[in-house]
Amino acid sequence: MTKRILYIGNDLQLDSFTATYISFLSKMLKKEGYEVRTASTRSNKGLRLVEMLALVAKHRKQTDVVLIDTYGAMNFYYAYLVGKTCRHYNLDYIPILHGGNLPERLEDSQAYSKSLFGKAKVNVAPSLFLYDIFKAKGFNNTKMVPNAVQLENYPFKERKKFRPRLLWVRRFQKRYNPLLALKVLIELMKKYPDTELCMVGPDKDGSMQTCKSYVRKHKLPVRFTGKLKKKEWAALSIDYDFFINTTTIDNTPISVIEAMSLGLAVVSTNVGGMPVLIHDEKEGKLVPPNNKDAMAGAIAECIEDPAKTAEICSAARKKVEKFDWELVKTEWNHVLK
Repeated sequence: MTKRILYIGNDLQLDSFTATYISFLSKMLKKEGYEVRTASTRSNKGLRLVEMLALVAKHRKQTDVVLIDTYGAMNFYYAYLVGKTCRHYNLDYIPILHGGNLPERLEDSQAYSKSLFGKAKVNVAPSLFLYDIFKAKGFNNTKMVPNAVQLENYPFKERKKFRPRLLWVRRFQKRYNPLLALKVLIELMKKYPDTELCMVGPDKDGSMQTCKSYVRKHKLPVRFTGKLKKKEWAALSIDYDFFINTTTIDNTPISVIEAMSLGLAVVSTNVGGMPVLIHDEKEGKLVPPNNKDAMAGAIAECIEDPAKTAEICSAARKKVEKFDWELVKTEWNHVLK
């Protein structure tokens, strides 16, 4: 009998790198033979929540399990209400843990967390970072299933030398600290005047305008592409040698996994799950958060020692091969069946 899944999440950005995991995973599960319904595509938050809860009620008799994309901010309360609705109808549900700020949510909302995560069929953690934290909090119904990508869409480019050409891919949002990328650019230009930066992603909270104003003020060589589809930014990456991750909070970001697959030298802040994804000096460079000098210095070290940097990039590609869907799908099949 075909397993019937209702997948609840934010499905606003289909086929874009800014998509939440729902757009990728739902497509892959359908290819595995599962019957999958998804929600919601509503941009209005209130209507989105109403649609999510209504679909659980509407399809409860045609659903075997509900998947819930779960983050640590406002989405947490959406997930809590969806989980509560599932329990009302005696439906199994599986929170998929994404947010780098979920550890703080476990502390700040202990009763809600116990209700949502403690009564789930299983909690799926995409990294050892969240897995260990949830297990330490007593949520023994937690299983690690890595975030997955289709590596065939992110071909490895071997680089013999590394130019100061930087790529930043994320939503323009304060928590991802895009302004740090511009400050790093200024520092690098002191030593490498030909340094360039490309910033890919849509605006979330006005941070893009802040960055553009900063670029105009300092007359910086920065290209803003806006939102790009995954295949578009993957193609764009050929012209760049570094991927910089400036965030102040993170879990196991898909964009970093994709960058490692593409052969870009990754320099990231050492926050959240990043030291689990990247071992410093082995698969990338990790620096303290909000430290422009440290990040610029790490990039300069990579430029000056291209042989070592090439080894790091090769090791990074090998590391992320375990995130390929052809391997991860086995774990999902086990969870769902």
